[in-house]
Amino acid sequence: MILLTGFEPFGGETTNPSWTAAAAASEILRAEGHAVAALELPCVFGQSVTVLEDALRRHSPGLVICVGQAGGRPRISLERVAINCDDARIPDNAGNRPVDEEVVPGGPAAYFSSLPVKAALGALRAAGIPAEVSQSAGTYVCNHIFHALMHSLNTGVGASATRGGFIHVPYETRQVPKGGGTPSMPAAVMAEALAVVVRTALATTADVKLSAGTVH
Repeated sequence: MILLTGFEPFGGETTNPSWTAAAAASEILRAEGHAVAALELPCVFGQSVTVLEDALRRHSPGLVICVGQAGGRPRISLERVAINCDDARIPDNAGNRPVDEEVVPGGPAAYFSSLPVKAALGALRAAGIPAEVSQSAGTYVCNHIFHALMHSLNTGVGASATRGGFIHVPYETRQVPKGGGTPSMPAAVMAEALAVVVRTALATTADVKLSAGTVH
């Protein structure tokens, strides 16, 4: 079983491409014969984790990919690391705005994704989809769910051979004004990108060596 999640709209937006892409990718993968569950998470600290952990118990997935919107980024971002820090620049959809709080009190400072991010990067580039390995998932609800997911897979709910990680997607094309210069990507391309990552993860047991770091 594969579990894909995206978030509800936040920050005044009426859509969230992470959910649009996750839902569409699940249909692509089902058509290929995979068992897939898609779940829209609330953009709320704490509550999003409760909803995710319930889904982990219900579906017992072997692969979990959570997806979020990173407006302004021009590429699919394969997140490498989740940090144990909530530091919200804006309130979540319930008005919560934690500052310098731990995602998991007393938990590890960070977790690495268990997805083959380098192999996925190579596969996305081969498919002509702009992609990168990102070293930061931020400190908002995206990083919150990423760290909580990896903590669950390592220590608690869903702890097993289940692999998981997080992907950021750009704005969807319809979210940005034409000619405004803000990076965006068609929803269909994002959905195919997620399907590429899933296919790569299912076919890859050990990640490849591929330079994808940054100097700052």
